[in-house]
Amino acid sequence: MTEADVAPARRSLSTAVEMLLGAVAAAVVAAVGLFAFARVQWPAFNSSNVTQAVTTVGQVVAIAGIAVSVLLVRLHRAPRFARLLSWASLSGFVTVTLGLPLAATKLYLHGVSVDQEFRTEYLTRLTDSAALRDMTYADLPPYYPAGWFWVGGRVANLLGVDGWEAFKPYAIGSLAVAAVVALVLWSNLIRHDLAIVVSLATTALVLAYGSPEPYGAVITLLIGPALVLAWGGLNRVDGRGGWGAVIGTGLFLGLAATFYTLYLGLAAFAITLLALLAATLRIRARKSWRAAIDPLVRLIVIAAVSGVLALTVWLPYLLKVVGGSPAASGTALHYLPEAGAHLPLPMIHFSLTGALCLLGTIWLVARASTSRRAQALGVGVVAIYLWSLLSMAVTVLGSTLLSFRLEPVLIVLLGAAGVFGFVEFAGWLVLATSDNPRVKGAVLVIGVLGALSFVQNIPKFLDSDIAVAYTDTDGNGERADQRPPGAAAHYAAVDELIQAQVPRDRDDTVVLTADTSFLSFYPYLGFQALTSHYSNPLADFAGRAGTIADWSELETPDQLVTALDAAPWRAPDAFVFRQGPDGYTLRLAEDVYPNDPNVRRYTVTFPKELFDDPRFTVSETGPFVVVTRN
Repeated sequence: MTEADVAPARRSLSTAVEMLLGAVAAAVVAAVGLFAFARVQWPAFNSSNVTQAVTTVGQVVAIAGIAVSVLLVRLHRAPRFARLLSWASLSGFVTVTLGLPLAATKLYLHGVSVDQEFRTEYLTRLTDSAALRDMTYADLPPYYPAGWFWVGGRVANLLGVDGWEAFKPYAIGSLAVAAVVALVLWSNLIRHDLAIVVSLATTALVLAYGSPEPYGAVITLLIGPALVLAWGGLNRVDGRGGWGAVIGTGLFLGLAATFYTLYLGLAAFAITLLALLAATLRIRARKSWRAAIDPLVRLIVIAAVSGVLALTVWLPYLLKVVGGSPAASGTALHYLPEAGAHLPLPMIHFSLTGALCLLGTIWLVARASTSRRAQALGVGVVAIYLWSLLSMAVTVLGSTLLSFRLEPVLIVLLGAAGVFGFVEFAGWLVLATSDNPRVKGAVLVIGVLGALSFVQNIPKFLDSDIAVAYTDTDGNGERADQRPPGAAAHYAAVDELIQAQVPRDRDDTVVLTADTSFLSFYPYLGFQALTSHYSNPLADFAGRAGTIADWSELETPDQLVTALDAAPWRAPDAFVFRQGPDGYTLRLAEDVYPNDPNVRRYTVTFPKELFDDPRFTVSETGPFVVVTRN
């Protein structure tokens, strides 16, 4: 190995070590910050402006720390301290922006409602056991990527914290870590001071537009520098070097595969477009089709590396399918809200975000032929628009590609480009005015005021999600806004009844209930998921729904017991019903796509006489009726 080969390898190792150190620093800052916030009795965010005021102060302090780190880098002073200060300030910014508004609740953004319900259930399942198991169903491997949830579950288990309670600190901590890792990656691709500024901007955008879905937000933070890295590895004029970037890109795609399938698809699509563009440029330059071999080989290596990493979470599911288990088509893609029916155009919105995206759009077009950064980010933007068009086109086939969920990624890519455009425009303006210090000061003030104006309003962007975190009932049966809790306050009593009457561990007990948030707090297995959209294709959601309806139409306990024993899946060990005027009820859901909303609720009623038998035990607590098999 020559000295020329050793230097890139050392640089890659150095970058990996720096990422690890940055991640540790961010985790420590987030842990200390969240612990400190929890020591204070804060008022509910949705009923007082006190928490907003303190959040703003914390954000200003964090941005001041970032500004000092940029200044030190520009002056070439104390480089190690500047780096550590930038890590601490950026992770502190994330912790303050999300942690303080949520300081008076144990729940994360959007509480345990709708999508956050199944995410909390997943984390509870993987806190209970390290085995890769479906979030709901017995004897099935997971279909949704388990990476983010598995790591969080292991952390919660190590600390002895329930999964639902670990969700908030883990979500905030993982976002802080991802922000710093993205900063380290940016700083190894562009000059350090600019990397700090663009990392702050993209982190703020992700917090505002993507933080309710934390495992997706982690990938969103990394996708910008990952595209620049990929372009550096694929577009090699001389065909030499760049293999560290190739491996790094493969690792990023592998991480995306273990965290979020949709973002994996988008990132893989964008990187494939970059490879095709690199191949086209090589062919044009060398006048030979053979010139396309090198970038395509690099693309294959990226796919191989990412595939190996993806198998760490996907292998059990694939083996189950290959082994002959019947898998339904699934309905995860059956959702088309209004946002998915048109192209997202954030650059024409009259807002600070719109202005930054507009500046980014102009910069991408102006620098498309001269800047590798603009080329990489531009192809990422083009990929999102192509994906959106394809998503709308496949609606005629009865499905979508969920393109509306890509808008946060689009905003972040355009926002990163907007930062680069603002810096270049400011440079031209200063140059045109002969380095006039007043002009420099004015540009700096505009940038700082714009940043402060945006970041202090992030909690307002998230206002509805924060409100749900305070109004939902948590696993302790409490509401953070101190108002009367909901039915979930009786879950502890339900759990006690099942534990007393069913001689099995929770993770080996199947419960049929329509109040599926019960499974978010206690690691019981479910007989039926919240909706088909979150259901494992191997579980046969429609078949189970039909079976439940058939059970409700039976007339005698003997018929019910026979039907339960004959079910093709593990039958419920316990039922958790609601009281109804004609019996015990379950409020279930069915997919009605292409309608919007895409879910229809309906009620199934079981006659009380079906359980009037010594083989069943019927108990009541609060609004619930708990039936267990003896």
